[in-house]
Amino acid sequence: MLKVPAHQVAGHRADGGKLGPLVDDSGRFYKPLQGDERGAREVAFYTSFSSDTKVPDHISRFFPKFYGTQLLEASDGSGMKPHVVLQDLTFSRVNPSVMDIKIGSRTWSPEESAEQIQKCLKKDRESSSLPLGFRLSGMQIFGTKESGFWKPEKTWIQSISTNEVRLLLKKFVSSDTSALKPDCAFASIVYGGSKGILSQLLELKAWFEDQTSYHFFACSILMMFEKELALDGKSPCPEIKLVDFAHVFEGRGVIDHNFLGGLCSLIKFISEILTTPEDSATNGLVEDVHRSHVYPENGSA
Repeated sequence: MLKVPAHQVAGHRADGGKLGPLVDDSGRFYKPLQGDERGAREVAFYTSFSSDTKVPDHISRFFPKFYGTQLLEASDGSGMKPHVVLQDLTFSRVNPSVMDIKIGSRTWSPEESAEQIQKCLKKDRESSSLPLGFRLSGMQIFGTKESGFWKPEKTWIQSISTNEVRLLLKKFVSSDTSALKPDCAFASIVYGGSKGILSQLLELKAWFEDQTSYHFFACSILMMFEKELALDGKSPCPEIKLVDFAHVFEGRGVIDHNFLGGLCSLIKFISEILTTPEDSATNGLVEDVHRSHVYPENGSA
């Protein structure tokens, strides 16, 4: 039986009669293909990438598994539509904390239409994309079984300042989602360590410093972990995955400096949290952010 993804934090949701992705009970994610060149481009990327022998296994693990395409009844009731079939990235996870980070100071390619470029440029200018090289698109942080998930309002999170970005990256790995000051209690085991998120980002960076086959525009990095495992003294299974490939173009022998620059910026932010978790620049923002811009979502999935 197909259903709305429980842990989707960004993009179009398939609830309320709207068109969006669906998941099944076997770990597959069905994303409706856009009817223009973006849908064709996304399928072309997955087809090419999944058979690209130049991509090492330690890098391909950062991308969803691709199972082809399938005609399905669309979630908005508009009839049968083609969907790309992918790995459901949160399928085996229990109450995962998830953050979606759109990478690149420029989320549009010169090869796109003038209309698409203007649309993306407006969002880039109104967000942290231009100054930082990335922006937060959505997130959820698991609190407790009683409080459920803490989710910022998406319209706010996509237009926050540099210090607010830093604050939410700290809050993501803190123990109490209701606390006014993030304690970064899980930073060392989620961001740090040989299998932590920083280590994975550095692996990805090394590949982007060399690969010239693809240029990724408007692509996101998902960061995930399970707080309850950490509370039980186990590894919280920190993991990154790249998603959203409707705007991938041929690299033509040129390094993807746009993505690489944003990735390096994110790495710098994560590294600073590990080395200096107490940052006075964010402390004054905490109460205002918590009171004015974020809304609790009660009940765990």
